[in-house]
Amino acid sequence: MDEGNKPSQEDKEAEAGKSLEGVDRRLRDPLNDELFEAILLLKNKEECYRFFQDIATIAEIKALAQRLEVAKLLEKNVTYTTIAHQTGASTATISRVKRCLYFGADGYQLILKRLEEKEKF
Repeated sequence: MDEGNKPSQEDKEAEAGKSLEGVDRRLRDPLNDELFEAILLLKNKEECYRFFQDIATIAEIKALAQRLEVAKLLEKNVTYTTIAHQTGASTATISRVKRCLYFGADGYQLILKRLEEKEKF
């Protein structure tokens, strides 16, 4: 089969039912696929702590956690000032999270909905 007839990664994902519509093409690559597959194999919070401690710095992990908390507060219509005070996030970070929350790939929306559903049970 020549190169022109090879299915693209996007074609393979579509065939497998894995639509990545809305996901930045720059993010999609085999190394990220492997990372996300590895994360999906984690079974509990302890395993997450162990894996993330090894793969990222404490500051990187805290920055991710902070962004998730910012997203939660933005969803509750909390003001930037209050969010900055409660989380320590800069207004630039809050603004970026807000932009992603409302105009991004819907990742925040997805996880916030699932977290809300989990809290109900």
